[in-house]
Amino acid sequence: MKNATFRQLRVFSEVARHLSFARAAQALHLTPPAVTMQVKELEAQVGLALFERSGRKVSLTTPGEYMLVYARKLLSTLKDAEDALARLKRVEAGTLAIGMVSTAKYFLPRLLAEFRREHPTVELRLAEGNREKLVQMLHANEVDIAVMGRPPRELATRAEPFAAHPHGFVAAADHPLARHGSLAVEALGACDFIVREAGSGTRAAMAAFFDDVRMEPRLAMEMSSNESIKQAVIAGMGVSFLSLHTVQLELERELLAVLDVQGTPVVRAWNVVHTLSKVLSPAAEAFRYFMLERAEAFLAQRFGGHLPLVHPA
Repeated sequence: MKNATFRQLRVFSEVARHLSFARAAQALHLTPPAVTMQVKELEAQVGLALFERSGRKVSLTTPGEYMLVYARKLLSTLKDAEDALARLKRVEAGTLAIGMVSTAKYFLPRLLAEFRREHPTVELRLAEGNREKLVQMLHANEVDIAVMGRPPRELATRAEPFAAHPHGFVAAADHPLARHGSLAVEALGACDFIVREAGSGTRAAMAAFFDDVRMEPRLAMEMSSNESIKQAVIAGMGVSFLSLHTVQLELERELLAVLDVQGTPVVRAWNVVHTLSKVLSPAAEAFRYFMLERAEAFLAQRFGGHLPLVHPA
């Protein structure tokens, strides 16, 4: 497979990431036939099928799984080489891959728009997932920098906090508990909880809170989307524990209420994270400094008037 190209490896890796030729084409700004052609050419070089196709369903073959490991290593090494050369040139250009936990989508795009205005030569690529997925992307060097809450212990990383990240209990605005003042934790004992999926930072923060107060919440439903959880809570299906940065609009419209539970809000920190082995490009360094210098003030201005007063630990 000495004639395989990095372009083919990039296309193959993107199809493997999405398990969809159409979504890979969209991410790469290519047409689906162009993606299919690149994969077929790589399969011809390898001499083995890399994907199994059944209608619209796509899955990796065993050779494909092995190939993906080495393709990612090659692409990661090439990216590191590009970043190292860019540092020598001190050029803020090229592609900056940023990973974010899904909760960050409520503020990060606005910050990225401002960053892009100040650094127009940088092409941004944004990947979203829960904390577990983001750790995997950092490990595979698929992102340069991640914006997340609790930094990974599984990897050697540099994590720098840039703002307080409050979490709390939310209920429908007409929920009986919403009419009370300060609530003891025991008041939540009769509530049905709609929770984020295991592997998310929000779920981990909730579990830590209940472990500290030695209470077992009554779990009624699990969802992987903050938006779905909010709609379920508004509909009266239960209460939830969420990042308070996700409920701005619903608080303004008086659809949700933050319950004044003793010991809350639970304040974590937002962090910019990269692996210690990662050589940051000038573009990545510029984004890192931008977040550390500007994000806290932006969050305070955007969310401060509608959330409980919080102080970073």
